Amino acid sequence: MNFISKIFSNKSRSLEDGIFFEKIQKLLGVKPIQFDYYRKAFTHRSSNKLDESGNPINYERLEFLGDAILSAVVAAHLYKKVPSGDEGYLTKMRSKIVSREHLNELGRGLSLLSLVECKIPSQNFGENIHGNIFEALVGAVYLDLGFDFCEKFIHQKAILPYLDISKLEGKVISYKSLLIEWCQKEKKQFNFNVFEDNGIDGERLFGVKLSIDYKVISKARATSKKKAEEKASQRAFFALQSKIEVKKK
Repeated sequence: MNFISKIFSNKSRSLEDGIFFEKIQKLLGVKPIQFDYYRKAFTHRSSNKLDESGNPINYERLEFLGDAILSAVVAAHLYKKVPSGDEGYLTKMRSKIVSREHLNELGRGLSLLSLVECKIPSQNFGENIHGNIFEALVGAVYLDLGFDFCEKFIHQKAILPYLDISKLEGKVISYKSLLIEWCQKEKKQFNFNVFEDNGIDGERLFGVKLSIDYKVISKARATSKKKAEEKASQRAFFALQSKIEVKKK
């Protein structure tokens, strides 16, 4: 790279950093102190970046940290908010707030994927990338601005949408788990018959036939076995809703 090219390259990088910094500041409501934490929180492993010691630079370690902090803050909130809740109740409620579905919704709503640096098309990412990045952001906020600010950030982004405890109690995390629990309680035989079911465009899909007492109750297709089973379970739940009692505690 010649001298002129280096000048334009540096200007381009400076401009990108400036835009990224502004977006992070808007997201947090304050100026970040250690900018590198946020760069790492939005760097995908496909970028193949290494630090001076040869360690990989990506969001995965921050995701681990953010997951732990998020869980602790939500647990403390529920402990104070629901003094009558026992351990099992509080655990289920925490799981609903920090569920992958909820975190994916948060990450998607904040458009976090648009800030990710990677070398693969964004459409190749799985759905969980949105929640993973949100957790990494929480980890970066904690390291940069401390626990008190991070706690406020989590309350604003992850807890306030679920202030209505009664609605949260009725939220279903996994229709598959709910259906299996009901079948076991009622001593009913259930079976998930999973098979590959490629679409007309060649996309690899999985089909599921869910049978209860040897009768097919629902069918579904998805890009993974887990998703197909969950979708089939959800359809079966609504088909049998009058018979299934949803436990709220």
